[in-house]
Amino acid sequence: MPDSTTLQQRPFLGFGLGLRPEHYQDVLDTEPAVDWFEILSENYMVPGGKPLHFLDRIRERYPLVMHGVSLSIGGTDDLNQDYLDALTRLANRVQPRWVSDHLCWTGFGGTQLHDLMPLPYTDEAVAHVARRVRQVQDRLQRPFALENVSSYVTYGASQMPEWAFLTAVAEEADCGILLDVNNIYVSAFNHGFDPMEYIDAVPTERVYQFHLAGHTHAGTHIIDTHDAPVVDDVWALYAAAWKRFGPVSTMIERDDRIPPLTELLDELDRARAAVGFAGQVNALASA
Repeated sequence: MPDSTTLQQRPFLGFGLGLRPEHYQDVLDTEPAVDWFEILSENYMVPGGKPLHFLDRIRERYPLVMHGVSLSIGGTDDLNQDYLDALTRLANRVQPRWVSDHLCWTGFGGTQLHDLMPLPYTDEAVAHVARRVRQVQDRLQRPFALENVSSYVTYGASQMPEWAFLTAVAEEADCGILLDVNNIYVSAFNHGFDPMEYIDAVPTERVYQFHLAGHTHAGTHIIDTHDAPVVDDVWALYAAAWKRFGPVSTMIERDDRIPPLTELLDELDRARAAVGFAGQVNALASA
């Protein structure tokens, strides 16, 4: 389990992309100016096949982090030990700089909903999630971070705002935070709060990573679809977050309507420009 000293010494990997199968060969052929890649853990928790073949080759050239969607850290079912075994095997193979998943629940009674469901923001939920995070960290024996999710409903039982809940869980579990800037923007619009209040409340030393993504604006609400470029308001919020937290490893997510790699590289350059950063950070990515 990482202690507070480890958290204060978080690595800065630079500017990365989510690794998607559509881009495997392009990455190997062109070795693009990407500092690191984030992989979706569940795509590689298999005994063999093409995904792992490409992953092993890309890992030789770029640092990686692992990001999951099925841990259900906030669920009431016992943590899935088979899932944790597979996650640990993958982490031992990939040697990621850290592992992350979402602050949510994704299933009940052994059934996966394949959606990231928000939690009630209560003291009881803080204790429940923090206890489970400690179990995950003890199993993985490497840094672990929780991501804030976008949400569309609230609970009457909630006792605190989302940012206080996220902070309380991270502090009690002694884990990192993956701060999704787009999710903050989406939830702020949907629930009518100031996104800067969220940014200003999160402890700086806990934030390991930023996510940036596009969304779909439906007029009365915003849906976190990851199928479009980052919008101007999210770029502005990202610049404000960088100003407060300092250099934090940043990556762009695209999970649908995936464009050519060159388009995502242009968007990654915009991320660098948004915070006044030039060049690459990781020597492996430019070797």
